[in-house]
Amino acid sequence: MSSHPGARRAAVVALTAGALLSVSALAAPAHAATKPTVGSKGAYLLNDAGTALFSKTPDTRRQMASTTKIMTAAVVLSTKNVDLDRKVTVKKAYRDYVVKQGGSTADLQTGDKVTVRQLLYGTMLPSGCDAAYALADTFGTGSTNAARTKSFIAKMNAKAKELKLKNTNFDSFDGISSAGKNYTTPSDLAKIAQYAMKTSTFRTVVKATSYKGTAPTSKGGKRTYTWYNTNKLLGSYKGAVGIKTGTGTSAGPCLVFAATRGGKTLVGVVLNGSTRYTDAAKMLDYGFGSTTAKTMQLRTLPTAAQRD
Repeated sequence: MSSHPGARRAAVVALTAGALLSVSALAAPAHAATKPTVGSKGAYLLNDAGTALFSKTPDTRRQMASTTKIMTAAVVLSTKNVDLDRKVTVKKAYRDYVVKQGGSTADLQTGDKVTVRQLLYGTMLPSGCDAAYALADTFGTGSTNAARTKSFIAKMNAKAKELKLKNTNFDSFDGISSAGKNYTTPSDLAKIAQYAMKTSTFRTVVKATSYKGTAPTSKGGKRTYTWYNTNKLLGSYKGAVGIKTGTGTSAGPCLVFAATRGGKTLVGVVLNGSTRYTDAAKMLDYGFGSTTAKTMQLRTLPTAAQRD
């Protein structure tokens, strides 16, 4: 029985179209079927190439609370020939500041000699405003604490300018802003985070769920510091590798997050959202094409741990 030549051609065309469809489907980025709905007022998700996969009010300026400390750490780590083992003596001023501001603390003890590396852990894990103050005071220039912290904040703004961020301004080294001029946008903050994540030390610090280390005291003894990461996404969402929480009266609950799966790292931001962890998981699921958010159980912080 012979078949009609036209029918054969139609079958070949149909088969070819089907093959092309399969190839294009494979080449497409992994996404969940529909874009997620997030409760946070601002949100942004970037892939490795710096392409936005998801956004919500991406360019609206908002307070960022302690997610400010990402830039604090980034400025320190971008300092030429930075010595992470450099010893810094804890000043009473750092403790007094935390008490006055009611800020989260690494509970640094006056006179202890802690390393820059330890101060980075103290800044990023328990969100220690005392540790952030120590870094700003150490890496700023000037003859007084106020002058040095002011010059450090200027370095933070210079870095924002270097990264071509037009909607970000710092007036604080830790996110406690008296004048309210410490702001960013979801898209800008995601770019800051992606920049910071290029440094291996930063990546090592922010993915740690806890840190334990010792420091010499002023009386020749040794003190042990134990800090827990306030970021509950770590150990809860498969592949989570950071980055930083933040909570403030004006800022609301904030979260800058990252996760790696199959050699692909996604970096995201949620600003002013009481559902920040669920929002982050939904956004990551969308980027990875997974459904982890539905079954995620958040890691519980020890009773004595800081909350942020």
